[in-house]
Amino acid sequence: MTLQRIHLDKIGSITRNLHLGRWVTLSPEILVAEGSVIAGRIVGEKTIYNQLEDVHGRMSVLHDGDLVVGALGHRNALHGYEGILPKAVQPGDRLQMLNLGGVIGTCVSSNPDVGPPFDVEVLGQVLLFQEFGSRVGLPATLQSGAIEGKLGTPSVPVIFVAGTCMNSGKTHAACAIIRHLDRAGLKVGGAKLTGVSLLRDILAMRDYGAEAVLDFTDAGVACTGPETAARTGRLLLSELAAKGVDIIVAETGDGIMGDYGVQAVLADPELKNYAAAYVLCANDPVGVVGGVSFLREQFGIEVAVVSGPATDNRVGVRFVESLGLPGINARTNPKPLGELLLNTLRKRAELS
Repeated sequence: MTLQRIHLDKIGSITRNLHLGRWVTLSPEILVAEGSVIAGRIVGEKTIYNQLEDVHGRMSVLHDGDLVVGALGHRNALHGYEGILPKAVQPGDRLQMLNLGGVIGTCVSSNPDVGPPFDVEVLGQVLLFQEFGSRVGLPATLQSGAIEGKLGTPSVPVIFVAGTCMNSGKTHAACAIIRHLDRAGLKVGGAKLTGVSLLRDILAMRDYGAEAVLDFTDAGVACTGPETAARTGRLLLSELAAKGVDIIVAETGDGIMGDYGVQAVLADPELKNYAAAYVLCANDPVGVVGGVSFLREQFGIEVAVVSGPATDNRVGVRFVESLGLPGINARTNPKPLGELLLNTLRKRAELS
């Protein structure tokens, strides 16, 4: 087996916990598994959806010939790409860049708004040398840098922010809530429980005042699904609780009817026990009605407040209020949204 040493042009944020340098050693023998870290060469040029997020959260434009590192995985995004984990991979194969964070797999369908994905010519498996001076490298995976965690019941309440779909305002709502709770003197943890690997949302949470932030990639997961989401969620919440936060704001990526395991999170008895409130973000009135009914009928969950584009003006807010629920837009009225949830926490504390 012949190893090769290459100098990377760009390192995907999905590998952030491995602390890779620009020089990496590659093996031609590739571990085909979710989260397996590989290097490849970008093929072609694009003018849309043409960036890669680095380990610091900075976006950089990809160009033909760039040597990059990412991780094998899948994706099921309505407004992006659908991609699967390939059954076999060897150097020279062409896979596709499935998201901005560096998930690499076989694309099977795409949304016209983002165009076809970049092809990635596979170069090899990234190796990790765990002992200084060691000549024996191990296949790098996201699990190599994952938090170990202590699975158990967090001692802090959780505000869950869920949405009807991608781009329904979940992160706007989560950040508005975090900022208000932080300014009220609480030590806030921020979590992204489901989705496909990207630093952007948890970095926004930190920018808005979260003391500690984690997402599923910190637990070694490239893209969540029904089989991984609940356990990963429990791990992240317990890790944040161990950091001494007073409250956790936890966003579920994608929609409540998507393929990223959100329903597994909503149905999990342990996670439900942590809940202080559920925030629903929706794009339109139909989404509000469907989301509220779905959460109630399928999971016994009552929505505390509706946000998102469905509340962008008084027309939508009046509709939400006609259902007997408060409708508060996170972009135009962040303080009332945060105050409502702060009062919910106060009432919960009084009852406990």
